[in-house]
Amino acid sequence: MTDRRLLLVHAHPDDETSGTGATMAKYAAEGAHVTLVTCTLGEEGEIVVPDLAHLAADKEDRLGEHRIDELEAACKALGVDDHRFLGGAGRWRDSGMMGVSTNDHPGCFWRADLDEAAGELVKIIREVRPQVLVTYDENGFYGHPDHIQAHRVAWRAFELASDSSFGEGEPWQIAKFYMTTMPKSAMRRVAEVMRDSDFDFFTEETLDDLPFGSADAEITAEIDARAHAAAKLEAMRAHRSQIDLTAPWFVISQRMGEESIGIEHFILKAGARGPAGRVLPAEAGGLGEPGDREDDLFAGIG
Repeated sequence: MTDRRLLLVHAHPDDETSGTGATMAKYAAEGAHVTLVTCTLGEEGEIVVPDLAHLAADKEDRLGEHRIDELEAACKALGVDDHRFLGGAGRWRDSGMMGVSTNDHPGCFWRADLDEAAGELVKIIREVRPQVLVTYDENGFYGHPDHIQAHRVAWRAFELASDSSFGEGEPWQIAKFYMTTMPKSAMRRVAEVMRDSDFDFFTEETLDDLPFGSADAEITAEIDARAHAAAKLEAMRAHRSQIDLTAPWFVISQRMGEESIGIEHFILKAGARGPAGRVLPAEAGGLGEPGDREDDLFAGIG
């Protein structure tokens, strides 16, 4: 298949890199058309570097404007040249973490009308005509309201894009809908590596209680994009308001090897599962046997 088109829906700038950056870089390098849709400007993001503290969320939302430039630099690092903000830059605002006052902002993404937001995504789908769509799971991976809403919007658009009675443009049926995830086994390996570091964001003892991550048996696709790990790291550096050089991901890459962040995992929610691909052994950072997972998001698409 030569005309491969991949659409990714993410909530904020930097989400695309941390969760799917290596996969995006891999497919872009292989000649696929990769489209990134970002739902907000990330105005409520936590600034982690002191020299950018003046951009903290305020009435002018200067952080959101700054993160547009960071996202542009990250996309360049990943080789992705088709990026859109859902409904246009600033159409919906970052809602902040679950349970905070910004969840009630009238313009935040969490409060967006589902069909209105999905309608904006349908326009992009009908223009780009992707075979594959990627976003978060129903819990937004870790419960962030904008991630949850991104899943809802993407799923609604997946349903509506092929409905000739909805909106304008020629209907289009997306073949496969994937959700991002992180294997529990990979999280255990990270916990082991990070045990003696300052970043004990989860431990072997608390791992099973975390509200995210998937059992290995639930994962349907393992993408080996280790050759593009350097591009992912470069894109992470571009998001410097959110990620500094001493952040956990950089420590992990130093301790486990840069290639370790180039393996990304997905669960197929809709569409026909393709044939099993090459098994990536556990010693190489993969899930190992049984080897019943796809190694290509386009697997099985003619």
